[in-house]
Amino acid sequence: MMKVAFAGLGAMGVPMAHNLHRAGLLHAVWNRTTIRSQALATELEVRAAKDLADLASDADAVVICVAADGDVLSVVDQLAPALPAGALVIDCSTVSADTAAAAAQILAQRQVEFLDAPVSGGTEGAARGTLAIMVGGSESAYQRAQPILRAMGKSIAHFGTTGAGQATKATNQIMCAGIIRAVAEAMAFARAHKLPLDKVVDTLGQGAGSSWYFVNRAPNMIRNHYPAGFRVRLHAKDLAICRSMAARLGVELPVVEEVLQEYGQLIERGYGDEDISATYRLKAELFERPVD
Repeated sequence: MMKVAFAGLGAMGVPMAHNLHRAGLLHAVWNRTTIRSQALATELEVRAAKDLADLASDADAVVICVAADGDVLSVVDQLAPALPAGALVIDCSTVSADTAAAAAQILAQRQVEFLDAPVSGGTEGAARGTLAIMVGGSESAYQRAQPILRAMGKSIAHFGTTGAGQATKATNQIMCAGIIRAVAEAMAFARAHKLPLDKVVDTLGQGAGSSWYFVNRAPNMIRNHYPAGFRVRLHAKDLAICRSMAARLGVELPVVEEVLQEYGQLIERGYGDEDISATYRLKAELFERPVD
């Protein structure tokens, strides 16, 4: 049985670590805020590493789930010297394809394989072990990682060499931007027409226009309460990555630009740590303007 260590115990990382534990794989945990790793280690009866070198020292594989590109490279830099040759690092963060390539290069110098394996499915999918996992890296590393990936996700696919997982996740984030924006506009429209909103979700959730976001996030809009499933500021970070990747191809993506502008407004108003369904706040305001 592989000994798997986990670095990064945020809203997604904790339930993912729980699922690795249920599969009998979790060996040790680390978090920048040590009280969090110590609490989880006590709960799951695994080891709380004192630092990243300690986490890496006796691990067959390390799963990373942190917030940003700089965080990934910092974690990899600290893991690399202590990882045994032949170990595997799986990064489930959402970062740029360039960052994935840089991480892979650092680890290759230590004879450690790397997979970029960003995930989608929100905190619900992380808790249920039903995440969609998009993987880039070598076929051999992908096959070795199967027990780990299957413990955390349901839909798992290998898209190609290093960076392909992150490019696929960027595609997903563009789709999410358009969908959540459309859902927010539609719900604001329905509210302005005094429709019974619960019934709207129940009925249209079975129709052609439905989506995961509509079924799972439109209820936030009805309640005007946006608990963080996927924070506005994190999606804004992801869309900035999409913007940069598109710019390299000489393209500007209208949906990305418009949603980034809206997220900027939400962050400026203090809503950056709310779920992205908080976009509804802006759409509802459209119907509060006086009609000429």
